[in-house]
Amino acid sequence: MKTVAITGGTRGIGFGMAQALLAGGHRVAVCGTDPERIGKVRAELPESALVHAADVTDRAQVQGFWDAAAERFEGVDIWINNAGVSHPRTPMWELTADEARKVLNTNLLGVLNGCAVAVPAMAARGRGHIWNMEGLGSDGRSVPGLGVYGASKRAVTYLTEALAEESPDQVTVGLLSPGMVVTDLLVDGYRDPAELAKARKVFNILADRVETVAPWLAERAVTRTRNGAHVQWLTTGKVLRRFAAAPFHTRDLFAD
Repeated sequence: MKTVAITGGTRGIGFGMAQALLAGGHRVAVCGTDPERIGKVRAELPESALVHAADVTDRAQVQGFWDAAAERFEGVDIWINNAGVSHPRTPMWELTADEARKVLNTNLLGVLNGCAVAVPAMAARGRGHIWNMEGLGSDGRSVPGLGVYGASKRAVTYLTEALAEESPDQVTVGLLSPGMVVTDLLVDGYRDPAELAKARKVFNILADRVETVAPWLAERAVTRTRNGAHVQWLTTGKVLRRFAAAPFHTRDLFAD
């Protein structure tokens, strides 16, 4: 049994992983920023789970989340920096300063804050593993209209690889790559309905639902905790196989 803390764990892939970990008998703490969503999650998850309000862009709040989880469960074994946001799909010069700042602060500074809080606490405890969540752009691939989001995720990958080299011996660090998951981050931000319809054709080939990916990631998050680990759901081989099978196998991930 492990104690796992997940930032951005009140929705999407983070919430799905929390549910899977709890079903597997692990202790779980999640944090989020939306008061309404936090209330719903508290009602949906068992009382054994800790649901905490924290904004990852504020290191003091991240520290508060760590302290609450460590106090409830007498320590944290695995910390997952999952919180992330995207922006409207538009050229980067058309984004407002506030839109760009929110993405960079959440996706990059938020991960940095999580690492800065977790590393010394885990080192003092003598053990611990940190996972950082990859996303579009982590592999260097660019998508028009998502340059700022992609840059933030590319930076997270670099940050994680650097941290794996400089972290104390007691602390290990790795990357989780969920691939394309049908969440708000995947489908929001399209201003042109025709563009969204075109994108959905690709999503129906390559994407998966949270309930498919989250249990797979959750199991590996507690079993593959070696330094420099890179857990990938959507591998190159899987992409090629899915495109090859697409003419013979129709999927509709967006059907009600």
